[in-house]
Amino acid sequence: MIDLHTHTIYSDGELIPAELVRRAQSIGLQGIAITDHDDGSNMNFIIPKIVSIASELNDILKNIKVIPGIEITHVPPALIKDKVLNARKLGAKIVIVHGETIAEPVAIGTNKAAIEARADILAHPGLITEQNVILAKENNVMLEITARAGHSLTNGHVARLAKKIGAKTVINTDTHSPANLINIETAKKIAFGAGLEEQDFKTMQKNAYNLIS
Repeated sequence: MIDLHTHTIYSDGELIPAELVRRAQSIGLQGIAITDHDDGSNMNFIIPKIVSIASELNDILKNIKVIPGIEITHVPPALIKDKVLNARKLGAKIVIVHGETIAEPVAIGTNKAAIEARADILAHPGLITEQNVILAKENNVMLEITARAGHSLTNGHVARLAKKIGAKTVINTDTHSPANLINIETAKKIAFGAGLEEQDFKTMQKNAYNLIS
């Protein structure tokens, strides 16, 4: 199991990075991305910190890979492309954009802007349109199936369209607290609950692996 969407005390998570990684390691995760929330105001602070701790942990941990990332969150659509580019310049290996979830008042147009900016993952993209799923496929942007309460309400819609169009998907937790982390068996149940099958789940895991390789 690889989880590419988690948060620490550098935004609104409960754990310091090392504890988050240790807890993920203890339930069998093979990879974890630390992707704290950012709107541009804290990017210069967060990303170097995460890059540093990820490098330190990767030097000694052999059975889990730590990936430094960021989640661009509630940024006006017109600013998203610049934020994605800057995040990569600062060393983020995974750039996520907080999608138009039905659980929060994210600006309309965020999904399209994130896909056009070629973010790595569009998180919990809610009632994403078929047009934008087609664009995601063309731009190689992965759509997230999420374990996060509230955001997960539209998993079935996202999974159905992604499968119809052939867009890539990944399954993540959007972890904010220790209880949010899940093992591979729980991840499978979430995928199956969204209408996906065993082969779809294997493909999602392969997508995640390829993204961090």
